Amino acid sequence: MFDEIDELKAADQSGDYPMELPNEVQLVEVEEQLLMAMPSDLRTFQLTVSNLVIGSLEPVTIADPNMHTYLPEVAAEAWSQGVPRHLIPICQRGEDYYVIREDNQIGLWQGFDDVEPKWETIWDWAMEVWLIS
Repeated sequence: MFDEIDELKAADQSGDYPMELPNEVQLVEVEEQLLMAMPSDLRTFQLTVSNLVIGSLEPVTIADPNMHTYLPEVAAEAWSQGVPRHLIPICQRGEDYYVIREDNQIGLWQGFDDVEPKWETIWDWAMEVWLIS
């Protein structure tokens, strides 16, 4: 995970004014809004790299509730479109959503109830999808 974090930070395109990273209080507030705990990988992702700008994909964020990537808003929209409620969206791609399961596995929801995991961790997803977007 630490090598992946370093590689993602090296690819950051945010320039001189990066977004802020969230703190633990904000994480808890978002979990309360979602009515569920965030998987451990998503928590770590939020606390370490959610302020980075890499490529064209924009993973969810929680530091600024006014952002279009604010996790509670993205989750509400995803769930209203049919994403199963036990899955948390980590990134929207068009009408599809990359989602994380409680066991930290990542899948791509494309309008079907069943989401097969494609990546074992959010870090695998970040290196194979986000970094090359």
